[in-house]
Order: sequence, then C-alpha cells, then structure tokens
Amino acid sequence: MAIQDNPSHNDYLRRMTFAAFLKSGSLASEEETYHSDGDHHNHGVGKQNSSSTNSDSQRPSNASSASSDSSSPIYPLSPWNQTYYPNNENTTSFTSASQSPWKQTCSPYHKSPWVYQTRNSDFEDDPDNGLIGTVVRQEGHVYSLAASRDLLFTGSDSKNIRVWKDLKDYSGFKSTSGFVKAIVITGDNRVFSGHQDGKIRVWRGSKKNPERYSRVGSLPTLKEFLTKSVNPRNYVEARRRKNVVKIRHFDAVSCMSLNEDLGLLYSGSWDKTLKVWRLSDSKCLESIEAHDDAVNTVSAGFDDLVFTGSADGTLKVWKREVQGKETKHVLVQVLMKQENAVTALAVNLTDGVVYCGSSDGTVNFWERQKYLTHKGTIHGHRMAVLCLTSAGSLLLSGGADKNICVWRRNDGGSHTCLSVLMDHDGPVKCLTAVEEAEDDGDNHGEKGDRRWIVYSGSLDKSVKVWRVTDYA
Repeated sequence: MAIQDNPSHNDYLRRMTFAAFLKSGSLASEEETYHSDGDHHNHGVGKQNSSSTNSDSQRPSNASSASSDSSSPIYPLSPWNQTYYPNNENTTSFTSASQSPWKQTCSPYHKSPWVYQTRNSDFEDDPDNGLIGTVVRQEGHVYSLAASRDLLFTGSDSKNIRVWKDLKDYSGFKSTSGFVKAIVITGDNRVFSGHQDGKIRVWRGSKKNPERYSRVGSLPTLKEFLTKSVNPRNYVEARRRKNVVKIRHFDAVSCMSLNEDLGLLYSGSWDKTLKVWRLSDSKCLESIEAHDDAVNTVSAGFDDLVFTGSADGTLKVWKREVQGKETKHVLVQVLMKQENAVTALAVNLTDGVVYCGSSDGTVNFWERQKYLTHKGTIHGHRMAVLCLTSAGSLLLSGGADKNICVWRRNDGGSHTCLSVLMDHDGPVKCLTAVEEAEDDGDNHGEKGDRRWIVYSGSLDKSVKVWRVTDYA
C-alpha cells in the first residue's frame, strides 16, 4: 500500500528546535554518521540496501546545511522562530554568536546531557495529532524504550537508563558495561535491561524513595551460574575452542518480551538462542537454539505462542507444551523464510494479528484463524523497518528512512496509512505506545476513538513524543 503525502502537514512550517539552532553554527562541520557502528542497526539489516543506507545516513541535517545562493529567500532571524521550508531545496543556517540577541556562544543547558523542548505550534490545526515534544541527548544514541504508567525508561549506548516522568528527568541508573539494547518492565516495579555484553540486569525502584533505583540481580543468578558451571554437560561451544555455560548469553542481548500471565521472560540474542526465564526466582528454564543467525526480535503472543525473528530471514512460532514431567517450548510453524533479515515484530493480542518487519522495508502480517494465515504485505518504507509497535487498531512502524508510519487495521483486515511522522534526523530504532488517560473535559471518547502517546527513539540521539488517534 503506497503512502500518500498528508497535505495538512505541508501547509504550515516546522520550527527549528532550540538545540538544533545552537548546533547549527558550531557543529555544522561535524557530520554525523549513523551507520558507522555496526551495532546501530539490527543484526543482519545490511543484507540489503547497504549502499542507500550509507548515502542517506551521511546526508547533512536540514538545519545545518548552509547555502550561498543569492536567490535564496530571506526568512526571520529570531533564534526561536527559524523555520525550514521542506519544498525549498535551499536552507539557511545561522550561528548563535551572530544572530542571538544575547550573543550566546553555548546553550544554557550545556552542562546537562539532555535538553527538553516543547513544540506546540504543530497542533494548531489538529491538537489531537502530532509532535508533543523532544528530548535530545547530546551524546550517544537511543536504542531502547519502555513505558510504564506515567514513567518512560530510555536506554542508550552510554550504558545509562534514564527515567522520565511527565517528560522531566525523574531518575536514572547506570550499569558497568554494555549498551542498553532492550528494556522491559514488570508489574511489580522490576526493570530488566538487556545489554551488548550479553548480560541481563535486574533493577527495582525503592518503595520509600520511588526516584531511587538499585540493581537487585542479574540473569542468570550467580548461584545458578556457579551450580551449572560444575557440570560439563551444561556447556556449549560458543566459538572455536571456547565453551560457555548455556544458561548465559555469550553475545549481545538484542530483544526481550514478557508474558506476565505465565510469569515468563523471553530473551533473544545474537548468539542465535532464545532463553526462557521464570520471573519468580530468575531461573533459566530453557535455552533454545532457535535460529541459524542472530535473533533480532522476540514477542510473546496469544495462545501461549512466542514469535522469533532472525537475521537468517525466518520467522518462527514456538508453543509452550507439556512433555512428560516437563514443560517446553517446541517449534510449531515457520511463517516465513526469505533472503532479507527479519528485524522487528509486533503482536495485536486483541485481534490475533502478527506483524513482521524486514530489512527490505516491508511489513508482512498473519491473522489467527484455524492456523496462522498470511494476509498481506504493507509497503511504506524505503529502507529497513527497525521497529514495530501495536496500539489498539493502530500499527506503528519505524524505519532506517527516519520515518514513522501510522497504520490502521480496518474491519476487513486491510490497512490504511493514516499519517507519516517525519521529524527524526536519524533511523528510528525503537517505538512504544501507551493509551492516553481521558480527562473529564475531553470529548474524544464520544466518537469511540482512542488517543495514544507514542515514544520514538532514534540514532539522532533524541526521543520524540507524539500523540496519535484512531481517526488521524
């Protein structure tokens, strides 16, 4: 399904953010390269579109590209009212030292790694849809997001996990090593973080001081690890002449998913395995050699099913079954096998729909009938789909093309593109959505429509907050 430009968003201007303005002069010569580190994308994405990805990632920022063309129009020079005209190929940049009324040479927030910006002007035509605000991190990229009630957790390559409340810096905690590639939150206020170094760390907020988080353990526990390491049968070959205990990941933990009804946590890794953990005692119940290449994404689904996608191009379905005295996950179906890497998964639990994003920019989906049946392919991205999230009848997809597509599932099973959110300057790496609570004065519920707050993390070092509705 082709994406149509939304004319309502082409008629008004997009303001240049304060942080971008301050960077425009001093940092215009410093080109960001989003693909220089192989860890910045899902493993296996480079199977296709590598040339276009590299060329696109090195494209200068809209706010940083200066033009010496004398025919370029002159626009207002206020540091808070600079605008970018998307229909004009020429853009103009201004230095903070020459144009600021106070001759500022650096941001007043330069000592803080984060700058929060609010942009309400984009809501004048449609206050229910659009960009709410931006949190910019001055170093490092955002790899993972998780939302719980009124809190937002963000993970980056600086090993930090920041906690936000009402989009204000609320708390934070830092691990000793490893990029934070995945975050999940349980109902008992535990936070599980998956890292580049193969470790899963466990954190918990204090009851007396909710702003304080402390590390309470790791997966596997030290006791279990030492117990298993005594028996040679508990070892597997990781690399040539190197054996490791099989209950621990020996490569990056790329994804995690919760099934709180069963009390299970699933973790996928670049070591090609899927591991199953029991939440009550942090015990590793299973270590499954799931794929022939890195596991990029895992999602707990309906009917006790678990879905895994890999750089080997396969999407597999696992089911928890009783075998004798044990309960194990067995492979029940391979939904897809292709050349392109599987990079993202999302599950609509209500309607029984599974969405699968690939490195070729497509999203395939299956519906639950007697068996899982392929129902179609959604086309909306020019480059790899890096993340997916389901929100009611909506599906949101983020890609390496820097765009977020908002899709609505219709009654007949078809999908309509409602809008394309375009404000990131780098690949969109992670997405999460929470339903917005209704205020007493709101009347959107009379239409039967739901409003969602969507958080998007990108390799442009920012987290953006959006509001979308079912009728957008």
